[in-house]
Amino acid sequence: MYKVLIDDIFSDSEGTEETTFPATDEDLLILTEKFLGFEIPSKVFLQAIAIADYDGAAAFRYVDNYLINLKNKKKPKQKKLLVLGCSTRFDNN
Repeated sequence: MYKVLIDDIFSDSEGTEETTFPATDEDLLILTEKFLGFEIPSKVFLQAIAIADYDGAAAFRYVDNYLINLKNKKKPKQKKLLVLGCSTRFDNN
């Protein structure tokens, strides 16, 4: 009985590797459409295609992360202003 418990502990799914699949032609089309409307360097597009050749899911994560970063850079940064007022408690008389 103890041997069965030990085997169960060591056969945990943490050690198993996730299987990756290359992107299909339809996936590549969807990746390309995600970039529409954005000015991106050709290097980024080619990198996404190269990743998709080995792992379609990773390519989608790469594209999504790139576009999120691109959108965040285009947002106007709100400036935090510090407003200092003069105090009437400390008059120099």
